[in-house]
Amino acid sequence: MTTLTVSTPDGAFTAHYSERGLQRLAFPDTSNASCQNESQSSGNMHVWHKLTTRAVRDILAGRTPEELPPLDLSAGTEFQQEVWREMLKIKRGGAMSYGELARSIGRPGAMRAVGGACGANPIPLIVPCHRVLAANRKLGGFSSGLDWKRKLLAREGIQLD
Repeated sequence: MTTLTVSTPDGAFTAHYSERGLQRLAFPDTSNASCQNESQSSGNMHVWHKLTTRAVRDILAGRTPEELPPLDLSAGTEFQQEVWREMLKIKRGGAMSYGELARSIGRPGAMRAVGGACGANPIPLIVPCHRVLAANRKLGGFSSGLDWKRKLLAREGIQLD
């Protein structure tokens, strides 16, 4: 795994790449013992890291990235990967509830499992679990903290009830 830093005005994010793409993205101030930059990385990694850096900066500015790096979501279960792929379809400025997300993948009773998949999302800024809300447009949880979730939603113009 190659680990590289993405510097932003909001702090340094830590990107972890496998040979298949971006595998994990840690928010600033997230305790992570493996945040050392690795000096050996392939040409693909550098291209992927440029795409990641642009995407992170665009998302933090409330813009939709033009292009994403390849995402390696293989660490999740089949169900988690299905939820993560569905979250990628939620456009900037949009939101859905855990229940709506469960219904959109054809599993209307799986709201709690969807919440668990959101919490296990290894790339929470790019795979936009911050756009998944509790019932009645309430905040719900976020693996990187509710302050980050509020900040990201506000930057996209998403109003909470």
